[in-house]
Amino acid sequence: MTALPHSPPSPHGGTPTASDRLLSVLAAFDHAHPALSLTDISRRAGLSLTTAHRLVGALTRWGALERDGSGVYHVGLRLWEVAALAPRGLALRQVALPYLEDLYEATHENVQLAVRDGGEVVYTEWLAARSSVGVHIRVGARWPLHATGVGLALLAHGEPGFQEAYRTGPLASFTPYTITDPVRLRRVLAEVRRTGAAVSDRQITDDALSVAAPVHGRDGAVTAAVSVVVPYADAQVPTLVPAVRLAARGISRALGWRPEGPARRLPDIPLTGEDGVPDTS
Repeated sequence: MTALPHSPPSPHGGTPTASDRLLSVLAAFDHAHPALSLTDISRRAGLSLTTAHRLVGALTRWGALERDGSGVYHVGLRLWEVAALAPRGLALRQVALPYLEDLYEATHENVQLAVRDGGEVVYTEWLAARSSVGVHIRVGARWPLHATGVGLALLAHGEPGFQEAYRTGPLASFTPYTITDPVRLRRVLAEVRRTGAAVSDRQITDDALSVAAPVHGRDGAVTAAVSVVVPYADAQVPTLVPAVRLAARGISRALGWRPEGPARRLPDIPLTGEDGVPDTS
């Protein structure tokens, strides 16, 4: 049986190991599929029904999965307990929450905290009012780095080699305003580094704009990003930028960052055209 994309590939590229198969069961669950039958797990994990039954049983006994009265499986609390130990998860959220709440009180719009995982941004906190603009975001959601404000803030402070590899790879498009041109993306990232803020203009939906700023860890490296998402029609970017930067600075200080001390700074990536000629536009 061919494994679905949800199944993590074997790291050695050969026959999946027992660990690979166990992880494929957990990877079968996502935000679109939070509850699965044994048959669903078997299909989405690319496993035989017998193997899926054995692995699901082991995970359920350990507490990683829970089975309800109808026989459907859900992610168990034991996994949440383990995940809470992640320094970029619950621990970061607890430090950041007071500053996120202040930003929310100042704007009464969507306020978000996110970290980078590979080429994606993962949202670890989200505050919103009923009247705020609708967003396709929830805690744990993932989006490509180039298409969100927090993603741009994180990508702009990534290692230069990673930035170059990312921008020359496929850039998914969600609206006519999504950045899909690698040269334009490089200019945007340079502007983020220059100003200390990122603006994502209608990239995910054509009615919303986000302003984001990077969060620094104790060593000065960017470890997260905070943003506010507002209706495009009412966006006051010059007003939002200082508020978002203030929140990001507060979180950074709470994490132990001291801007007056030495901080790790990544070299700027030269703005050159596709032919290698310096871009002065």
